[in-house]
Order: sequence, then structure tokens, then C-alpha cells
Amino acid sequence: MDKYLSNLGLCNRAGYVITGTEMVCEYMASGRVKYIFLASDASNNTKKKIINKANYYKVEVYEGYSSLELSHAVGKVGRMVIGITSENFVKILKK
Repeated sequence: MDKYLSNLGLCNRAGYVITGTEMVCEYMASGRVKYIFLASDASNNTKKKIINKANYYKVEVYEGYSSLELSHAVGKVGRMVIGITSENFVKILKK
């Protein structure tokens, strides 16, 4: 696992991760999501919905990992969308 995914796991353990399309969209609308991981193998509908909302709310989206990689990083099965709610963890992830 690369350093980016390891830091995502740390972020999850710290309680700053939201998963699932609907939850991420809800948190995005309230301004609580600061960064989004979108699985490269997510459905076209999921990608369109997340990307459109992220553009509207000006949240950066990263699509460089598969759902298997993202799921493994946060210790949950079948994760397609992961939202980060801490600005400080976003800074750590981007280092």
C-alpha cells in the first residue's frame, strides 16, 4: 500500500472519513467535505453525480485508485466514494 492510502487509513481511524455517495453528497452540501476520493471503477452515474456536485461546491476529486484499494485503506468493503472532512488531513494527504 502506498503512503497516500496509508494516510487515508490514518484519517479514517481519526474519524475524518465519510463513505458512500449519498453521505458524501450530503456532507458536501453542508460544506463539511474538503476532499473526495472517487474509485476509478465507480459507475458512470456515480462519477457524474459526485463530479457535478464537487464542481458546484468546489471540492477537489481524486480518481487514481480502484474501489478495492480505497476499501482496503479504510477497512470497509465496496467503497466507491470517500469524503475527507478535515482540512488538516487533506494537507497531510497531499504532501
